[in-house]
Amino acid sequence: MKEYFSFLFEIFKIVLIALLIVIPIRYFLFQPFIVRGDSMEPNFQNGDYLLIDEISFRFRDPKRGEVIIFRPPTQDSARYIKRIIGLPGETVRIEDSEVLLFDGNADQILDESSYLLPSTLTPGNLTVSLGENEYFVLGDNRQFSSDSRRWGALKKENITGRAFLRAWPAARFTRIIIPSYSY
Repeated sequence: MKEYFSFLFEIFKIVLIALLIVIPIRYFLFQPFIVRGDSMEPNFQNGDYLLIDEISFRFRDPKRGEVIIFRPPTQDSARYIKRIIGLPGETVRIEDSEVLLFDGNADQILDESSYLLPSTLTPGNLTVSLGENEYFVLGDNRQFSSDSRRWGALKKENITGRAFLRAWPAARFTRIIIPSYSY
């Protein structure tokens, strides 16, 4: 009988130690996220299982091209996935299916050829000037994305984290790379 209780106590200790390790990691460092919908196709498919880094943005600002998870300004309970296009202090203009950025000097066409199909169009004609801690986000599937074209700038405080790893499906397992832009 003593051996039985000793065995149960050992299992209890293992479970307790595992929980003490896993819970802080799960709630403060990395979160799972399952892509729902087609707003980020072809780069992220419905059902993709991603790991979200929740700590990076506590130490640095989000960068252009990063794929982020956030609470949209229009819904508190939902979480969206989009790509950062415009940074604080910039003016983003969408005109004739092109995304233009104005940083105080001149308009620059954003080269998104590293992650968008050549046939991708960006519908809309609008100009958005971003304030401090505001970002302009777009889905990669521009025709079917609810994004900053619809509800305006995204505040930094709404950003949950950045997608850094696609864990599922196994055939598409990969680290998510931030594209580099040439102007």
